[in-house]
Amino acid sequence: MSTSAASAPVPSSFLENVVSYFKEFKVLKETPREYWGVQLINFLDSTAYFSLLTIITIFLSEEVRLNDTQAGYVVTLFTSLTTILLLLSGFITDSLGIRKSLTLAYVSRAFCTLAVVLLSTSDVGALRTPLIVVSFVLMAPSMAMIQTVFQSANKRYTNDNSRSAGFNLWYLFMNIGAAASGVMIDVMRLQLHLSSTWIVGFGLIQSALCLLLMVFFVRREEQFGNHGEFVEPEQTQAQTEKQKPLAILKAMVSETAFWRFLSLVTLLLGVRAVFAYMYLLMPKYWLRVMGEQAAIGTLNTINPILIIAGLILFIPITNKYPIFKMLVYGAILSSLSLFALVIPWQSMAQGLKVLSPILPTGWLDDPMVSAYYGMAVISMIMLSIGEVIWSPKLQEYTAAIAPEGQEGSYFGLSMIPWFLAKTVASLLSGHMLTRWVPEGISERLRSGELSFWDRPEAMWLILGTVAIAGPILALVFQSWFTRGARWDRDTKTAH
Repeated sequence: MSTSAASAPVPSSFLENVVSYFKEFKVLKETPREYWGVQLINFLDSTAYFSLLTIITIFLSEEVRLNDTQAGYVVTLFTSLTTILLLLSGFITDSLGIRKSLTLAYVSRAFCTLAVVLLSTSDVGALRTPLIVVSFVLMAPSMAMIQTVFQSANKRYTNDNSRSAGFNLWYLFMNIGAAASGVMIDVMRLQLHLSSTWIVGFGLIQSALCLLLMVFFVRREEQFGNHGEFVEPEQTQAQTEKQKPLAILKAMVSETAFWRFLSLVTLLLGVRAVFAYMYLLMPKYWLRVMGEQAAIGTLNTINPILIIAGLILFIPITNKYPIFKMLVYGAILSSLSLFALVIPWQSMAQGLKVLSPILPTGWLDDPMVSAYYGMAVISMIMLSIGEVIWSPKLQEYTAAIAPEGQEGSYFGLSMIPWFLAKTVASLLSGHMLTRWVPEGISERLRSGELSFWDRPEAMWLILGTVAIAGPILALVFQSWFTRGARWDRDTKTAH
């Protein structure tokens, strides 16, 4: 949500929240068909992208026969390269334009996806695995470019009146696509009994559909103006007189506000890493403790569904409260989600027996599997509610702490420590799975032969402790982190 919405009156009922949220989108009725075409592309792209993220480690192990550590290294290379290229793809998008960028991105992704699918189902000897890795590497630029195209298109095809609502709807479509990806994964795996190769291959179909949508919907490249017509973007005097990047960086590092901001971003890295665990650790963890029939897609839909609900219901309420405290409390809640996975399954199974009258028939037939499902659901709910609270508040804090005219630089630099942390987490993910969640762990958990430090619970305890330490320290040093912030609302209630 935009910071301007922070001071809006808070609706007093569930229905008013829903009506207020969707009423915001009325201004989009004036947007051109290009905008709606991009949102359809966004939905399909999100479905394919989150499906790939959820299944990629499983695909690399089951179909490519890589061990956990090797699969973790490949995912590290793929996701880290995508993040790095985000810093460069914006320049290419600005140079090529929307249509050419979309064409290049989806044609490239289609060929790379086709290569992965063909190689995974063929026997080409020792070259098979290296070629699959190369195909994923070559897919990374298209992944990065697609994200920058969306940002550029959302701005290009909305005007001053509709831009805020346009970006909010884009985020809504993205989460609907993420939820759809979970449904698709379980339908393919559990109902149609298809291998993970088919899920990866959906990216090929999605690329073709997105290209068709682009042809029919995206015709114009100009900026959509405030009077309902397309106009050529004009370069303002402020744009021509921008400082050089090195001069901006030099000015930033000399400011105490920058170091406060960087310190807070660093403290929150453990919390942000929890979202990387959703595709690095949790899919294999769920399959190995609950069995091959585990509904990993359904479990992954909890997050985007609650984010959608949060956009409508929670954010208007949290906007009443201090920005920094909501940021920290939300981060603590997301961190605590990992501690839900530390509960001994026997204790969780006993707790579920109390709820047996309201649970579906047969849900408790296997107490251990039911217990791990219960822990997974609780964890995902806590993670998602925390995200709804803290994620938008981090953006508000960034805008408040950054000096005038440097907001974009602060947002950009905040990605550097996150990139480093995500890379380290990715590199260690395979080692953590090998240590605490190896193949065959389920029967050893059932027999009770493992000590606590040899069970998956130990992994989540360590990761949870690392995650929660950061926001607790941020709360302790709250006065330092909020010093000099330019809050949009009354400073007595803002921090």
